[in-house]
Amino acid sequence: MTAQVFDLRDLLAQRQVSGERYLEFLRVPTLSVGVYVLPAGGTDPQQPHREDEVYYVVRGHATLRVGSEDRVVAAGSVSFVPAGVLHRFHTITEELAVLVVFAPAETTP
Repeated sequence: MTAQVFDLRDLLAQRQVSGERYLEFLRVPTLSVGVYVLPAGGTDPQQPHREDEVYYVVRGHATLRVGSEDRVVAAGSVSFVPAGVLHRFHTITEELAVLVVFAPAETTP
């Protein structure tokens, strides 16, 4: 496999055209990567994953609940969520755009 370079603006535009909240753009056995967007005032329907996750907030403002703990996140925030832990974004006050890394590659729908 050769190196790949992605333009985040293009990925976010592709995600918008898809009409889906999440757009996966890279998958190899050891990890998968996508962009996840939630509107201001929206709800995050995700369930715990079987994989570890890292979130990098590209833009927006919200609160991330991991287990029973809440953390405010905004552009530049990086969060780690261990596999199997209940988590979701809430109190989304500005459209939230997040780069998501699953390790190993996501297997849950």
